[in-house]
Amino acid sequence: MLKCTAIAIVAAVASALPVLAQDVMMKCDEASMMKMQSDMDAMTDPAMKEKKEMASKEMMMAKDSMTANKMDDCKMHMENAMKSMGKM
Repeated sequence: MLKCTAIAIVAAVASALPVLAQDVMMKCDEASMMKMQSDMDAMTDPAMKEKKEMASKEMMMAKDSMTANKMDDCKMHMENAMKSMGKM
């Protein structure tokens, strides 16, 4: 009985990992950019000003990378923006 329960728990965790990993991985597309921008716009606390500025700089670099079709760089800058906002 205990073995079956342990196996079921391991299987459930293993099946959830890819879903969790997808949430962390950024997509370099307009929808993701718009979502990130709305998240930054929601940062109205003056104490978050420095984080918001850093995230904005990263997003500008992400947009430039997307325009230049450098998707890996774009994803990296979007992830950095999320980290700056404390979302990762």
